[in-house]
Amino acid sequence: MKMLVNVIMPIEPFNTLVRNGVAGELLNRVVEDIKPESIYFSEQEGNRGAVMIVEVADASAIPAIAEPWFLNFEAHCEFRIAMTPEDLMKANMTQLAKKWQDVPVIHHN
Repeated sequence: MKMLVNVIMPIEPFNTLVRNGVAGELLNRVVEDIKPESIYFSEQEGNRGAVMIVEVADASAIPAIAEPWFLNFEAHCEFRIAMTPEDLMKANMTQLAKKWQDVPVIHHN
């Protein structure tokens, strides 16, 4: 299944890694190890960040994705299942709606 991984790297230790000339090499090593389908780097919450799509067979793959960010950059990682339009169609929303049609809908104003 595809997962969207949001990575937030705090200013430190990243600044120190940049000053020591190892940040780029370390980033390359992490990305080559994880092999994301795609990855984009951006600012997040005033910090350096990355957003990547990874393919995982099951939840046991998550530590191998998270630990390089945690251990090397003291990063914060968020994991979300990502569905394609085809995945959403397989969910059969109409059938789910029928299953739960007896539950009264509460409207909030």
